[in-house]
Amino acid sequence: MAQNSKIEWTQCTWNPVTGCTKISLGCKNCYAERMAMRLKAMGQPNYRNGFRVTKHPHVLETPLRWKQPRTIFVNSMSDLFHKDVTFDFISKVFDVMCQASRHQYQVLTKRSNRLLKLSSRLPWPANVCMGVTVEHADYISRIDDLRQTDAATKFLSLEPLLGPIPNIDLNGIDWVIVGGESGPGARPIRPEWVVDIKDQCVDSGVPFFFKQWGGVNKKKTGRLLNGRTWNQKPVTSEANMGENNYESQSGQLVLR
Repeated sequence: MAQNSKIEWTQCTWNPVTGCTKISLGCKNCYAERMAMRLKAMGQPNYRNGFRVTKHPHVLETPLRWKQPRTIFVNSMSDLFHKDVTFDFISKVFDVMCQASRHQYQVLTKRSNRLLKLSSRLPWPANVCMGVTVEHADYISRIDDLRQTDAATKFLSLEPLLGPIPNIDLNGIDWVIVGGESGPGARPIRPEWVVDIKDQCVDSGVPFFFKQWGGVNKKKTGRLLNGRTWNQKPVTSEANMGENNYESQSGQLVLR
């Protein structure tokens, strides 16, 4: 259930919930849905329901057993703030993140309205990074919802980027990830969209991470932007969590 991840901006995944439903443009070619159906066909017990939202209480304590600190993407195969995930279960996930404070957690949602609604009832330790997906300018309001939460570190996942997103209000945002769609039926990403967002981040002093160009063969298209790799991240030490302290050398982040 928990495993090393090939996602460039994290180390491993932890899925106490699997399954989701489509709510916006970025969901059309959902990689998690494809993977869930494949795992169901392989007989993986946690995917016996395919891509239907399913809670896995037996997975909750996994981070407590990991002794070495690591960066964990929470629910890479679901959305923690889906309406079918009860507040009680969300609270249990947050409780584990508080207990296993040696790890850094990255939580990502498209359901920013529910995130905001529940935010005041949840603990927000320094080791929890909260993000929203904004794949198109039509969903820019998700950023405002995120900004109103008490999360120590707030980030944006502009992936799959499906159009330009000009004039982003980056006030209170600690990190921006951009990536193109990959896999069957991948929709194209335009370089000028990426460059504009990168320039907005540079002008605002916000770390910028370019994940991939995507396409049917994402290894072939790679992740170079104008000849360089952008791997910037916010400082992840608990003492500095939420601060926008970073140094960049040749596009690479140097943590301090």
